Amino acid sequence: MYNILLVDDEPLICQGLSQLLASSGLNINQLFIAHSGYEAMDYIRMEEVDLLITDIQMGEMSGIELMHQAKMAKPSVQSIVVSAYETFRYAQLAMRLGAKDYLIKPLNSSHFLDTVRNVLLKMDKAAAAARDEFIAELSDRFRMEEPDQAKTEALNRLLAEPDPAGDSTEQLVQAASLKGPYFAMLKIKLDVQPSPAGTRFLEKDLDLMQYAILNVACELLDGQWNSVAFYSPDHEISIILQWDDEAYGDKSINKINQLDMIGRSLHANVRKYLSLPCVVGISQIMKGIEFLGALNEQARKAIRFHREHQDHYVFYYGDFSWNPASHEASEEELVVHHNQIVDTAKQYIHRHFGQKGLTLQEVAQQSHVSPNYLSYLFKKKTGYNLWDYVVKLRMEESRRLITSTDMRRYEIADKVGYESPEHFSKIFKKYYGVSPSEMKK
Repeated sequence: MYNILLVDDEPLICQGLSQLLASSGLNINQLFIAHSGYEAMDYIRMEEVDLLITDIQMGEMSGIELMHQAKMAKPSVQSIVVSAYETFRYAQLAMRLGAKDYLIKPLNSSHFLDTVRNVLLKMDKAAAAARDEFIAELSDRFRMEEPDQAKTEALNRLLAEPDPAGDSTEQLVQAASLKGPYFAMLKIKLDVQPSPAGTRFLEKDLDLMQYAILNVACELLDGQWNSVAFYSPDHEISIILQWDDEAYGDKSINKINQLDMIGRSLHANVRKYLSLPCVVGISQIMKGIEFLGALNEQARKAIRFHREHQDHYVFYYGDFSWNPASHEASEEELVVHHNQIVDTAKQYIHRHFGQKGLTLQEVAQQSHVSPNYLSYLFKKKTGYNLWDYVVKLRMEESRRLITSTDMRRYEIADKVGYESPEHFSKIFKKYYGVSPSEMKK
């Protein structure tokens, strides 16, 4: 499911588009609303935003500048521009920044929803069909041949018995088309319970499901990642991601966030288009073909943590390395560890909520977990989304400063982390129902 951020300085526009999207039946998880570019950037830094829908002319920060800032902060964010100005220069700038469409107000509801739908489908890179239609038209829709059996066998042998000194290893690596030298492993496992005696849940049904999942994975990863996806025993799909020295050395891309995004996309697409329950396990990254077996085992162990988190489906091994899967953690141990993660995050946020440009990734790094897992635990433990918690602290501190000091509005805005005094005033009034000056009186 996807998170969408609507940005327009006209509240009625945001309200109307929000209601339209909420009732559209699209695969939307959360809808965020911002009334300025600065507010939008706060969401992009602290929430998992997949699609940005923005106006062009918004005063303090234009939609063009917002798209530029958003791309720098989170390159994976897709965007659609909505504008009252049918100006070629604006459209040209928007398209250069990667806008998927440029829509002119007043919007046609059907056209708007079609545009959003098409963007989400392209983000999926998977066939837009229900499971029954997908299976019925599988061969026509994908035209994917069965994977090369020799290559699949070579890959699974490398996972089972990687021996760099072995005579056959070099041949297996060549057959598997692996180069590396950095590798990570993702595994997709069907969350299918054994059927009761007498029902006809046959092996061929599982084979078909595995085939369908492999198709979705290949469609999603094709052309974007240096990866190879293949069948593994027990009807699992295995995916090896690899980086050369140059790609791995690119510090502008957080590799753990990258793995997390791929895992969430795989899970969302399998659930949406195949209606199949599944769990995704993600390994850490290691250098050397000899570590493929260890990475494979890490991904398998990550999947096992679904037993302890029944409402979560994408697991990164590094989040659980404190608790080897061979050790069944007690409920008390889990509670203590989860509380430590959330407490560490809260302490960091309390110290840095006034920092401009604070990001979810930065907070997660302090807690030594992935952003995905921190978001899940934080909401589960506190009832707040991370960004809502940051806003709460900022508003409480700004109220204290307004009522107990002679600081000016722009000084308070700067102290609690807002780049624009106007944006700060809007957030404050939205939170408390009165403006800073009204509260001062």
